[in-house]
Amino acid sequence: MGKLKRIWPSDNGDVITTEYIVHTFKVSDVDDPDIYAGQPIYEWEHTEAGKWVMNNAYDKPSWHRQIDYNMYGYQYQIRAQLTPEQITFFELKFK
Repeated sequence: MGKLKRIWPSDNGDVITTEYIVHTFKVSDVDDPDIYAGQPIYEWEHTEAGKWVMNNAYDKPSWHRQIDYNMYGYQYQIRAQLTPEQITFFELKFK
């Protein structure tokens, strides 16, 4: 991803962030996939990587659902607004 940039005004100078995919997972074809996505999102938030993202992202992370035609289900992404330095730290520590 990494294409949507945002500028956050600050007293110390503007901060530029990028919308970055920090976690992905899949849910099979069910009646209400968002209900089934709740548990993996909750579990991820309580991992070391999830806690770091929740504490360091400039805006509250968001989840996005896409149809996964190969699996006949859905792929979910958790995205967060991070600076280039934070993205580098995340990649080195958690990926």
